[in-house]
Amino acid sequence: MQYISTRGTAPHLRFEDAMLTGLARDGGLYVPQDIPQMSRDQIKALRGLSYEEIAFRVMRPFIGDTFSDEVFFDIITAAYKNFGHSARAPLVQLENNHFLLELFHGPTLAFKDFAMQLIGQMFQVALKKRSERVTIVGATSGDTGSAAIEAFGGLDAVDVFILYPHGRVSEVQRRQMTTPQHENVHALALDGHFDDCQARLKDMFNDFEFRDTVRLAGVNSINWARVLAQVVYYFSSAVSLGAPERSVSFTVPTGNFGDIFAGYIAKHMGLPIEDLVIATNQNDILHRCLSTGEYRMDKVLPSYSPSMDIQISSNFERALFDAYDRDGAAVAQLMDALKTDKGFSLSQGIIDRLRQNFSSGAVSEQETLDCIRETMQNTGEILCPHSAIGVHVAGQLRNKDVAMITLATAHPAKFPDAVEKASGTRPALPERMSDLFQRDERLSQVSNNLDEITSLIKDRIIS
Repeated sequence: MQYISTRGTAPHLRFEDAMLTGLARDGGLYVPQDIPQMSRDQIKALRGLSYEEIAFRVMRPFIGDTFSDEVFFDIITAAYKNFGHSARAPLVQLENNHFLLELFHGPTLAFKDFAMQLIGQMFQVALKKRSERVTIVGATSGDTGSAAIEAFGGLDAVDVFILYPHGRVSEVQRRQMTTPQHENVHALALDGHFDDCQARLKDMFNDFEFRDTVRLAGVNSINWARVLAQVVYYFSSAVSLGAPERSVSFTVPTGNFGDIFAGYIAKHMGLPIEDLVIATNQNDILHRCLSTGEYRMDKVLPSYSPSMDIQISSNFERALFDAYDRDGAAVAQLMDALKTDKGFSLSQGIIDRLRQNFSSGAVSEQETLDCIRETMQNTGEILCPHSAIGVHVAGQLRNKDVAMITLATAHPAKFPDAVEKASGTRPALPERMSDLFQRDERLSQVSNNLDEITSLIKDRIIS
């Protein structure tokens, strides 16, 4: 299995190197050269298996010879052993043919745990085998950072630095990043919004002297292994509802496009997915692009759903790569236009190709609150704001004859102020986190300045 860059000029890599590299040296994102296929019989054979067994069968074709079967299954088992639900990703029925996929039973109460816990284990095994140490730098709009710190904290072979937008994450999200006391993890509060954090991260990867000096690695959703881990719950949920004999659709609240791109991969592996619905908040660049063909950056507006307060959806580049028949030069030209002109235009033909796989909807702040309140009243299910956005869009766009699965991406207790405002109920943290607000915080505030950030990282790396 070889991996190629979406911009066409970086060397092809095998899975292990693509995972440890993160961003390609030409600025692109790695994708599989070919997408492995699963037959109807292979998909049907997933029924009744544990989540770990499904994960092994779905991901195994992508990893090549990086891990033996025994080692890979041990990695998967270790990754999910601390999840708070035996099903790992259970389904809850909201109404006839509409289901909620609960992805918040991991250690940090968000869907990012599915990928980050796995990557933490894979990094540790791969780096030990290579006798290497790396520096992981990540950018987060809230959940990726806490998941990365939880997954990599205390591991021998990594230093971890997470950039998050100062004052633009929930208090629970912040404390999950700032209260861990492992010496190898560092929370950096950047003066700016998430797109600033993401831009500085990409600047670091494109500074090859710094990148090579600190042995830079990335665990944002630009890392292919993140997307791969998320493919699994599309299969586990669809099979539980009757796939492959029964088609399903998915609605995904998304800002950076990684989670819904995992669904796209599942579909192209052979899972019978009728529709993949993008659900966005008021920062609706993805919905505007699919509606108009114009991908134009606008102001990032703070919202009740901060993990979606994004205007540069990095993983959209992977979808564009396929829409352009894997023409790396064409994608590179679009990404240059995004950097210099703050946007680009897509032809009708490209838009039509994207619409063959994706539809979309956007949700206002008031609609988000209304959906939280109405869902609790009608079903007893308490949604986080991001999940509410998904449920609202699914209600508008779903075909009621096809099972719709809406991804619940975070526990409501991560956003208690918004949930309480909407419903009058303040969701409590699970018992294992009940002392979160009593723990000491440890963070560094940094300006939106590349030199300041890279100097801090160099100073703090454990030698």
